[in-house]
Amino acid sequence: MPNIPPPFAAPYAPDDSEIAARLLQAVHLSQPQDARIDRTATRLIEAVRKRDDRLGGVEDMLREFALSTREGLALMVLAEALLRVPDARTADQFIEDKLGEGDFIHHETKSTAFLVNASTWALGLSARVIQPGETPNGTIGRLVKRLGAPAVRAATRQAMRLMGNHFVLGETIEQALERGRPRSGQQPRYSFDMLGEGARTAADATRYFDAYASAIETIGKAAGSSPLPDRPGISVKLSALHPRFEAISRERVMRELVPLLLDLARRAKTHDLNFTVDAEEADRLELSLDVIAATLADPSLKGWDGFGLAIQAYQKRAGAVIDYVHELARAHDRKLMVRLVKGAYWDTEIKRAQERGLDGYPVFTRKAMTDLNYVANAEKLLALRPRIFPQFATHNALTVATVLELAGDSGGFEFQRLHGMGEALYEQLAKDHPGIACRTYAPVGSHRDLLAYLVRRLLENGANSSFVAQAADYRVPVPALLKRPADLVVRPDQAHHARIPLPVDLFAPERRNSRGIEFGDRAALDRLLADVGAETSDQRPIADATPDQANAAVAAARAGFGAWSRTPAATRAAALEQAAHLLESRSARFLALLQREGGKTLDDALSELREAADFCRYYAAQGRKLFGTETAMPGPTGESNTLAMRGRGVFVAISPWNFPLAIFLGQVTAALMAGNSVVAKPAEQTPRIALEAVRLLHEAGIAADALHLVTGDGRIGAVLTAHRDIAGAVFTGSTEVARIINRTLAAKDGPIVPLIAETGGINAMIADATALPEQVADDVVTSAFRSAGQRCSALRLLFVQEDVADRMIEMIAGAAKELKIGDPAGVATHVGPVIDMEAKQRLDAHVARMKTEARLHFAGTAPDGCFVAPHIFELKDAQQLTEEVFGPILHVVRYRAETLGRVLQAVAATGYGLTLGIHSRIDDTVETIIDRAQIGNIYVNRNMIGAVVGVQPFGGNGLSGTGPKAGGPHYLARFAAEKTVTINTAAAGGNAALLAGEE
Repeated sequence: MPNIPPPFAAPYAPDDSEIAARLLQAVHLSQPQDARIDRTATRLIEAVRKRDDRLGGVEDMLREFALSTREGLALMVLAEALLRVPDARTADQFIEDKLGEGDFIHHETKSTAFLVNASTWALGLSARVIQPGETPNGTIGRLVKRLGAPAVRAATRQAMRLMGNHFVLGETIEQALERGRPRSGQQPRYSFDMLGEGARTAADATRYFDAYASAIETIGKAAGSSPLPDRPGISVKLSALHPRFEAISRERVMRELVPLLLDLARRAKTHDLNFTVDAEEADRLELSLDVIAATLADPSLKGWDGFGLAIQAYQKRAGAVIDYVHELARAHDRKLMVRLVKGAYWDTEIKRAQERGLDGYPVFTRKAMTDLNYVANAEKLLALRPRIFPQFATHNALTVATVLELAGDSGGFEFQRLHGMGEALYEQLAKDHPGIACRTYAPVGSHRDLLAYLVRRLLENGANSSFVAQAADYRVPVPALLKRPADLVVRPDQAHHARIPLPVDLFAPERRNSRGIEFGDRAALDRLLADVGAETSDQRPIADATPDQANAAVAAARAGFGAWSRTPAATRAAALEQAAHLLESRSARFLALLQREGGKTLDDALSELREAADFCRYYAAQGRKLFGTETAMPGPTGESNTLAMRGRGVFVAISPWNFPLAIFLGQVTAALMAGNSVVAKPAEQTPRIALEAVRLLHEAGIAADALHLVTGDGRIGAVLTAHRDIAGAVFTGSTEVARIINRTLAAKDGPIVPLIAETGGINAMIADATALPEQVADDVVTSAFRSAGQRCSALRLLFVQEDVADRMIEMIAGAAKELKIGDPAGVATHVGPVIDMEAKQRLDAHVARMKTEARLHFAGTAPDGCFVAPHIFELKDAQQLTEEVFGPILHVVRYRAETLGRVLQAVAATGYGLTLGIHSRIDDTVETIIDRAQIGNIYVNRNMIGAVVGVQPFGGNGLSGTGPKAGGPHYLARFAAEKTVTINTAAAGGNAALLAGEE
């Protein structure tokens, strides 16, 4: 029985400086070695710069359209989306929009490369015909005189296809094999990559599996008789083979995906091919290695040396992954192939870590650290030959030269390059070192799929810091390109990028970011699950307050107002910051309460806890500025004028059940920071969470007589809002109840007091034909079905351009089908229960009505209890949806491109104005919608839920609320009264300050 290593484990986001100290210490090349590296790299760089290929490549493209120019950025966006746009009108708008962003007409072509010249000619031709802004509607109809719109459209599409044809080896595997067939001499090595986004649906996964299986058979039959490693290969993406390839779905992934990967591996073994599992994002690394380890353990793969995987050098765990893979190979007595890449999703990894509030980043923030780590791991891989066959994927001449020097003369490795890139470099290398093998990583697929891939490659290699971009720039001297990564890093304390703050410091110096965890970090997730599971909570019901008790709470709060309002703002702020600290230190307790009483999934519970902590810190920071000092106002000499803000009195805070911690604390802490005393009434369904939150605030330093909790249903809320002594009310809930509170406050004799209300909305999303269907599916499913649709920001009404509606609706429905509905305590659950049976009955009734009035596209299956499965209905007209449906029910309406104005009228006609989503690559369309929509929060090309405190201040208008926005800079002022003090400083006999002045 082999000694199988335990599952992979390594710190997810270790400190950069500690890694740098180790890597810098390991640099040990001699002076003669460095001199040889310089000579080799210089020859390669000069070959790149001398090359003026008839066709051209990425280097030519970067010379011509740098991503730092308007033309480069416009070209990138155009390439990413144009070929998937089916209708002429949208294509014309899109072309006009993008060509208007760059100066293609006056663009002087610097390259003689055919690809660049042909593309530039076509784009310049289009730009001459399409002069943006010359028609009222921004369309091109009357501008196209001599050539006509079809010719312009064809020219621009041809420019995109020219690029696509150069960077893809073939649209089918048969075309790729034919194009890759040697015309003379030695058979080239290829690794074929079947293009496409990750699977969103079971149908996607099946289609990708069939494509991989078919490609393996086709490649195998054409592979010839050479032994490995001199044989072709295929790269497989795990996320393409499973629609929920994510850490929380591990059990399902292992059960369903491992047999599929094993099947493909066996097919590859039959033909003795190189079979590489591609790298995924950092949060999927542990899951990927689990799948690989389970597959590799199967005895049927014994005796085959072609199985491999890609490892990303920008990941801090790269070295640990190599060690783990070597242990697997040794345990199973196999030889493995390992492709070392630098990594292609750096910007995504940085953003994800910031959004999740991690302690650090899983990737390096400086490119020099990635390069340093690449060389260190290249040396590690070379030392593991022949058990490991290293494959070094790079277009960096210095990296190539360094690997050559480290490798010595023993062979047993290869280089890899992307098809369409690095030809000049590797042609020169082949001349200088004929025995060195190079494999071409070749994309195969339709141009529609290819161009999104191309944009990623351009982003990866077109950034100003990229070696490929710098090598293509003659203004960068060669010696600058030879500077070693260690010399760029210099010291361990400079390993982290100075302008990229750690996630916790994202909002520094004003405040700390709330702390989260990455569910793809198994150790962190296991600790969290254990801590939450160990929490016990009091399940005894909490008695509702009586009207007398409610009135007594208002009286007590009024008595405590004076002392609390005179408490220095800095002291009040410190109490809020301490509350945030206590929340995070007791996270397991609150997460358990949110799951048990609020029905939250773990992901939703953690997000809510973080939002609550953010509210505490944000309002503390804002309060220090607004209430800490008086503001001196301008005025005449001999007089001082100051403006100060202070508390109003007793605020009643009425919060909802759907965010029983975050909104509860957001309301209460804002009122307290402004110097008010507070009587807080939580939703009747979630009183225990509120009770724990009030106890925590008191412990943090909020005076007991400044904050009072009153539990009960709407009748108790009515008693509180009718009390003559309240100075204001803050409410989140239904529009109907907000109206009742508004009337109650207005009907009272006495001071006119403010109402701050945030209600719901019939929230819409508009997706046109330029939108990426996979991104739309992700964002629609998240916006409509996360939290069982029980968010005031949730998507209710999706408008899809009819030209792409069938495909998008099918993908959205397929993605919804993959969601797991059930017990929110289960980490794999995506959709938990609705809040109570009353809510379920209301939603079930709506579903029943929609089944008779609308077209059903999807109906999920819900378990027994308070569960409502996701549903998707297509309406004939948006007017069929007359009210907010607070649950996991999505309504879809098709629209024609020319009727966008009517879509916006339909959105406005609802009277609501809370959230709106837009999916489009046409900036003019986006700007038009933003300009016309009277909506509080608009989200472009992303989901439309999860507003972050201090980043996306949240709140609507019309039927969706009064404003100001929660979590925004104007919120606290609404809780405050203003006081202006004017003092005549010259009253005691003259203006001494003025008289003392000199001419």
